Amino acid sequence: MSIAELQTPTDLKSNATRSVAEALNGILADSYALYLKTKNFHWHVSGPHFRDYHLMLDDQATQILATTDLIAERVRKTGNTTLRSIGDIARRQTIKDNDAEFVSPEAMLAELREDNLKLVESLRSAKEAASEARDNATDSLIDDWTDQAEERAWFLFEASRTG
Repeated sequence: MSIAELQTPTDLKSNATRSVAEALNGILADSYALYLKTKNFHWHVSGPHFRDYHLMLDDQATQILATTDLIAERVRKTGNTTLRSIGDIARRQTIKDNDAEFVSPEAMLAELREDNLKLVESLRSAKEAASEARDNATDSLIDDWTDQAEERAWFLFEASRTG
């Protein structure tokens, strides 16, 4: 099978959708990186707020993972191809991994908050590309994903307040 056989029919211009697909593939890579980091912190959180943080991080990870299929399918609907491997994710992700053996709960929440806000920035850039490409379906979906990432950042912020 050739790449031409993967071309999905669309009325959108291929040059325009290619830039949207590149942005979405970056967001997809970051979503997987953020998902795994959130699960890592969920598994390794400790301390007096363990139950609350553990449950919140699990909810957030579930939400992040739920967007990955939607992102990838949107790339395919526009006639483009998406991520293929862990290596592909690693090459495209901008959200940094955290391989530390121990991370304090406060540091976990702060890091995830910043990562979610970084994802919001990427989503806003992708929205601009989708708008320029006249890809109103992607443009609309990005609004929901942005709202979810902003809500995660907000919850992480509020959970980390000390006063």
